[in-house]
Amino acid sequence: MKILIVSTYDSHGGAPRAARRLHSALLEIGHESKMLVFQKLSDDYTIIGPTSRLERVTNFFRIYIDAIPIKLRRKKPESLFSVGLLPNATLIQKINRLKPDLVHLHWIGGGMLRFEDIENIKAPIVWTLHDNSPFTGGCHIMWDCEKYKDSCGACPRLFSVKENDLSRWIIQRKLKHSQYLQKAIIVGVSQWISRCAKESKVFSRNRVNTIPNPLNTNIYYPIPKQMARNLFQLPQERRLVLFGAISSTSDINKGFRELCVALDLIKTDVDIVIFGASAPEALPSLPHKIHYAGILYDDQSLAILYSACDVVVVPSRQESFGQTASEAMSCGTPVVAFATTGLLDIVDHKINGYLAEPFNSLDLATGIDWILNNEQYPDISRLARDKCLRVFNDHIVAKKYVAIYQEAVLQ
Repeated sequence: MKILIVSTYDSHGGAPRAARRLHSALLEIGHESKMLVFQKLSDDYTIIGPTSRLERVTNFFRIYIDAIPIKLRRKKPESLFSVGLLPNATLIQKINRLKPDLVHLHWIGGGMLRFEDIENIKAPIVWTLHDNSPFTGGCHIMWDCEKYKDSCGACPRLFSVKENDLSRWIIQRKLKHSQYLQKAIIVGVSQWISRCAKESKVFSRNRVNTIPNPLNTNIYYPIPKQMARNLFQLPQERRLVLFGAISSTSDINKGFRELCVALDLIKTDVDIVIFGASAPEALPSLPHKIHYAGILYDDQSLAILYSACDVVVVPSRQESFGQTASEAMSCGTPVVAFATTGLLDIVDHKINGYLAEPFNSLDLATGIDWILNNEQYPDISRLARDKCLRVFNDHIVAKKYVAIYQEAVLQ
């Protein structure tokens, strides 16, 4: 079977990394997979990117043109919002010329594909949802809004009070064309996002499966703590609390504010390690020493950093999956997170980590203390690793996708 994985990027960000990990796993277990991306950042010959300077420049500007309706707003959304304005017949032609047996869509925002374009793909489609955008009126993170179940409008992400606003126009376009995608199999990376997709007006008639993001557990594995700390020049005798993500301290969805409150409340003497951001000019006012690891671009460095720390805190308000949590657990480092959205599929409360009451910083602090002072810490660490081997291992996940692909092709 010729599989074509389609993604805006091939790296940088949770969704592109998940798509590329699946692509690699499919190749490793003997399947014919190619990956088509809008912006190629790697030199992997199995990944197809723009083939000319003109195409690269055009793709670059499409990202900005597609965002013009949002940039012109007086009050900008606090999180990513996609309009899906520009048609891309050239990319559809490129997909169809490759003649895949199946097209597997992942994150296709950033001006890559409009919802309307997808119906022109000739091969059967599987579409993995990495955020809310495919079934909402444009928001990638909807938080507690449920207007996607109807027709959006008066969008809280846009600070809009008008029923016939931009979000309604976007979702009505999607609803108009969703009838052509009823045979597409939708995959949620967590039970939470699968449920949201099935409850949405856009995908209510589609089959929705749940398959987690894959993880190479041979790369993400426990490394001796002393060695890992030496490599990052972290103190050997301190207990280390790790927090990180892309734009970890500036993205309000990642929960840095809630974490800072929790760190003021914990009873354990710790140092803090932050990755995904460099040290700011004005350091946060915390009663703990902070070590900044900066932005890490490769899996090996991440695995070493996870292994160097005693607990990883993932205080996100919303995660479709929560790849940081699964990566940390695969390295044997327990996770403390809020009991919400996709993180519920990864962390098992007081078994391989701690799930705090959303969005209670006091309970988050309790969870950090519970992990760090637990006599059963080696068992918690082992159980964290064991779950990743059983559930998130990339070959196991890839085989689940192959079964879905076969069903899609036979429809």
